[in-house]
Amino acid sequence: KAPRWAIALKYQSEEATTKLLNLSYQVGRTGTITPVAEFKPVLLAGTKVSRATLHNANRIASLDLHTNDSIIVRKAGEIIPEVVRVIIELREKDSKPLSLPSSCPICASSLIQEENAAATKCSNFNCPAIIKGRVLHWVSKDSMDIDGLGSKLIDKLVDENIVCSIADIYTLTINQLAELEGIGSKLAAKIIQSIELSKQRPWHKQLYGLGIQHIGNGNAKVLSKNFKSVEEILKISKSEPNRITSIFGI
Repeated sequence: KAPRWAIALKYQSEEATTKLLNLSYQVGRTGTITPVAEFKPVLLAGTKVSRATLHNANRIASLDLHTNDSIIVRKAGEIIPEVVRVIIELREKDSKPLSLPSSCPICASSLIQEENAAATKCSNFNCPAIIKGRVLHWVSKDSMDIDGLGSKLIDKLVDENIVCSIADIYTLTINQLAELEGIGSKLAAKIIQSIELSKQRPWHKQLYGLGIQHIGNGNAKVLSKNFKSVEEILKISKSEPNRITSIFGI
């Protein structure tokens, strides 16, 4: 797989110059604010590219990004668009430096910077974007695998305050879903049936679906073999945390 004597020659990624149009912000299920550079579309590696993630506040600062900057973009690994650098010589005189907003772009709550971490997060656990992310994670194939509950339908359910938590999924009725635009009674019935089937999923999938930080698929399987329920994990984490840290792989 990785012979010590071999060297891989990688051709330099194709780069293109374009103009920054806007800096938008995405809020993930953990509340992390991700800045996204939106620029004039350019052709890179055979496809048109008009957006690139900037990851965090540190990346914006290191690029010294200003409004209407001329930027150089490429595809990292020939796949993921990224902003390489700013062409400072072409910067407009009245351009202003860019940075993360002072409040959440979705719910206007204050932002927090975690210690020893680059991520900036929304402080509101009930931010609509965080709820949407949590619910979407819960219904995904690796978790409860609830067929029919896609991102667009989840957006509608959260926006109309029908679903405000994972638990609310299990109070949905056929009539509630059928009343939504684009959802007929047949599709509503299938979604409710899929929700009922999700109650039979293995315990490790439920644990993974909760989206607890640092508990991915692998750790969820390991923990589920040692503890029978989330209540037991919660109790042990408070009274005997060494029982968790002593588990191989944790």
